[in-house]
Amino acid sequence: MIKLLIVDDEQVERDALQAILEKNFSDLVVKQARNGRIAIEAAAEFQPDLVLMDIKMPGISGLEAIKKINLDYPTIKFIMVTAYATFDYAHSAMKLGVVDYMVKPSKVSDIVDTMDKVLNQIEQEQKSLEEDKHQQHTMQKAMSVFETDVVTQLLFDHVHEVHLNELVEMLDMQITKEKFIMNLLLPLGSEVYYSAIREKVRKAGSGWVGALYGRQLPIIVFRKKDQSYRAQATFLAREILTLAKPDGDAGWFIGIGNVYSSLNQIRQSYQESLIATRDMLLPVKYRFYDDLPSLVPGFDEQTSKQYQQQFFDLIRNGQWKEMNTSITTLINHYEQDGTNILQTQQHLMELLFLVSQVLSEMGVELDSPIYSFQSTDYRQLRAETSHLLERLQLSYQDRHANLEEDTIEHIKQYIIEHAHQNISLDAIGKEVGLSPIYISKIFKEQLGINYINFLTECRIEKAKKLMRDPDKSLKAITFEVGYHDPNYFSKVFKKLCHVSPTEYRKNIHG
Repeated sequence: MIKLLIVDDEQVERDALQAILEKNFSDLVVKQARNGRIAIEAAAEFQPDLVLMDIKMPGISGLEAIKKINLDYPTIKFIMVTAYATFDYAHSAMKLGVVDYMVKPSKVSDIVDTMDKVLNQIEQEQKSLEEDKHQQHTMQKAMSVFETDVVTQLLFDHVHEVHLNELVEMLDMQITKEKFIMNLLLPLGSEVYYSAIREKVRKAGSGWVGALYGRQLPIIVFRKKDQSYRAQATFLAREILTLAKPDGDAGWFIGIGNVYSSLNQIRQSYQESLIATRDMLLPVKYRFYDDLPSLVPGFDEQTSKQYQQQFFDLIRNGQWKEMNTSITTLINHYEQDGTNILQTQQHLMELLFLVSQVLSEMGVELDSPIYSFQSTDYRQLRAETSHLLERLQLSYQDRHANLEEDTIEHIKQYIIEHAHQNISLDAIGKEVGLSPIYISKIFKEQLGINYINFLTECRIEKAKKLMRDPDKSLKAITFEVGYHDPNYFSKVFKKLCHVSPTEYRKNIHG
């Protein structure tokens, strides 16, 4: 329905116009105003789509009323109704955005023709506005999906800087050189909080939220120049923690890694954020990695970090043999240096905790590994450490034994069938019952490319087939294959096919 306001100081004129219009147009809601002042008030309350405005009225003139209403409600359209069809009036009215005018008295046919033309224009604009809103809503949903996948690739898939720039371009956010990771641990079954957490980060205007799997939710936070790192991280952590129920926040905790600039270092920040969650029994439910008390006083911090990073990568890549060798080498190193046995055991506990956290993010549910007794010599420590590692490896193998080949085929088929949708690693994970991180890992290992590249290839191949139909527009094809921006689709198409969609279509129809 289109809302119409008729403004005239003559009752007869208003009633006559209303009768004519209601007889000829069934989709109008009509109100009247007898002067310019009432018209301004009615515009605020009624908010019409179209106003038929008499120009000559006592008090506030029609032109003055149009000017005032247009200032507050620029989308309202006006048809000027006047007995003075002079150039001066028409010129002034057009400057105010009046779309047409009618001279009093007018033939019924002229009134109907003028109204029909303007109402069609309004309907087309409303339809276009609705399409834009729908497209914008769809784009926002797509961007949310895209954001989680960018985080997953940044932290776990070794995305190169050049590729990253293309991904970031779609997210329309100015990223800063310095960034750090906040790793949020949630109680199991806390998926209902995901949207609210994303909204908190969005309002802060400083980060991307990854995919939630199990209890872990990684957030990449970009450093703000006008705030210290600690102030920014503390503010965001407190904002997120306001979502926890006062009587049920035991499972909420945030580990905060250090600030880094390169992509390799941002993975170091993620690792630090995991380690920062090792002790959640604190009155404050967040902790900076740098504030962790050392489990092993006197150990060289740099050497400790190097071992952490090494084990972090080995476990993530499933290199258990190398992991065992590195652990053994580390224990031998400490024994040769005469390191206190208790200090060595404490350091190994920290490394094994990191291993358990990596396995947890990959969907392997297990208790944190702990030594059942205090070792009295290095022989016992080697044996107990080997036993704990064997338990962790068995948990990993039990969860993922014989999954890779069948799972990859399942994932490939799922992507092919749903390529036109806002498909994500998270959605694939729910389909096959694996973590997004593990899916990314095995997909790349098995096929040599990450899943986004495979998804892109599926979409472009479908687009090529659709281009054979000369009646399909490129815009329609863009939406049909799963993209929401024709310009971005064209850019992706040209990168893969080395010609633009328009050139490709000309070639196949040539």
